Amino acid sequence: MEAVNAQTISVTPPPPVEECFTEIDGARMRYLRCGSGPPLLLLHGLLGYSFSWRFNIATLARHRTVYAIDQIGTGFSSRAKLDFSMPAIADRTLRFVEQVGISSSSTGFDLAGASHGGAIAALLAARVLERMTERAYPRINHLILVSPANSWSAYGQSLAPLLSAWPISAVGRWLLPRARFVYRQRLRRFYGDPRRIQPGTIEGYTAALVIPGTFDYALAILSNWRQDMRLLERTIPSLAQIPTLLVWGTRDTVVSPDSAKTFQRYLPDAQLVMMEGAGHIPNEECPEEFNRAMIAFLQH
Repeated sequence: MEAVNAQTISVTPPPPVEECFTEIDGARMRYLRCGSGPPLLLLHGLLGYSFSWRFNIATLARHRTVYAIDQIGTGFSSRAKLDFSMPAIADRTLRFVEQVGISSSSTGFDLAGASHGGAIAALLAARVLERMTERAYPRINHLILVSPANSWSAYGQSLAPLLSAWPISAVGRWLLPRARFVYRQRLRRFYGDPRRIQPGTIEGYTAALVIPGTFDYALAILSNWRQDMRLLERTIPSLAQIPTLLVWGTRDTVVSPDSAKTFQRYLPDAQLVMMEGAGHIPNEECPEEFNRAMIAFLQH
């Protein structure tokens, strides 16, 4: 009987994914929408976009209405001269939440962010808590932080500011036309096991990376990194009232898995899932295991 059920599930067609656009701060923002039920907002990492959630959207959409955005400045959203500090991006994302109707959900909504998107998700969650004290506003039911950028990791303390320095940024501009080669090398570092990189991954990321203005977006984020990390450090304790899931790969070489312990000190009720052998993007490297963990948490 179990085998029959598994087969039935496997042949059920996934919900259709709809490509949508809206305007935020005078710039066009692209997002994918899929599924039904309470809203779930997915926030990608630095230089990622909704493509980063390609192995998760359809599965999660069986339980939620999924919104996966391309932040302005990356993906297939507009390139624009805006403030790209983390607080500004969080505020911009909050305007998206309000504009597309996520904030009108009577049952609240769920929020997930990976890497840089995890830091944005934390700041956005704090903004939502502020709205809740000021007026009637839907709550965040579940917060999922996947290898979130933070000041307790060596990357947050030194490497990101170094990358925005002029000599290195100049080299980066020279390398951008060669993005496919560069990203292949970087992606191998992001994975715990590079053999898990699926066909089409490099091409998918490169398609957005080569759009003019993408590198300026990344530099603007990195140039604000230290002060943004200090703000995030002050913000995390305020999120203790939100049910939170922390997900890390044990082989993450970008954001140290050890920093999860500090998160747990500030968020003592948070659940922690360590994905054995995975690197910095476990949702992409080990999607089936990741999807199971996330759905179990959302249903709790």
